[in-house]
Amino acid sequence: MKIFKAILVFLFLLVNLVIAQPSFADPIAKKSPEYTEINQQLNQLVQARSNPSAVGYNSAEELQKKISDLQFQKYVMETTEDWGVCRNETGRTLAVYAHKPSKYGTPANTLFYLGNGQKTDDEWDCDGLYVPGGVNVAGITVPSGENQEPGLEQPLFIKIVDGTKLIARTNPLTGEIELNAPPAGVFQAGELNPAVPNLSQAQIDAQVPNAPID
Repeated sequence: MKIFKAILVFLFLLVNLVIAQPSFADPIAKKSPEYTEINQQLNQLVQARSNPSAVGYNSAEELQKKISDLQFQKYVMETTEDWGVCRNETGRTLAVYAHKPSKYGTPANTLFYLGNGQKTDDEWDCDGLYVPGGVNVAGITVPSGENQEPGLEQPLFIKIVDGTKLIARTNPLTGEIELNAPPAGVFQAGELNPAVPNLSQAQIDAQVPNAPID
């Protein structure tokens, strides 16, 4: 009987160890400087709920949408160990920025081409998507610049927060790219260092996929 009880105790401890194992791992929040930035911005916006215009928002609804996005990004960073991962389900080649973290804070500076049905290696950090002019992303609108020619749309860099498992899909009805997570930022040409290149979707489609993948 004592041996039987000892075996039960051992199995109970083993099961608890297996279940609790993820809690011993460090979430990405402990590795990325973006976590501190998100908390600072979130605290600032929460305090400004009664006066959205003070922090550059036109309405309480617009401000609350941003707060919800930041809360989601904070949750992502607190509950995952991996850096950013991008999955391409658009039916076409997708251009992504990625780097392999050797030290925290390395900028997004390398453009790769991710084939349809592929996802980036989880040992790398997918920083976000390059979106050529003329390709629409659901939920993202960028005002035209004063010097921009009518009908000529700027390419964009859509940044994701560290830890995001991003899936990009094409809506078969609208042709828009749909993302499963809110972006951490949207940058036009001239707003990013290095500069956002000027590539068409046709040029991206012609590239041989070279993104680091699993």
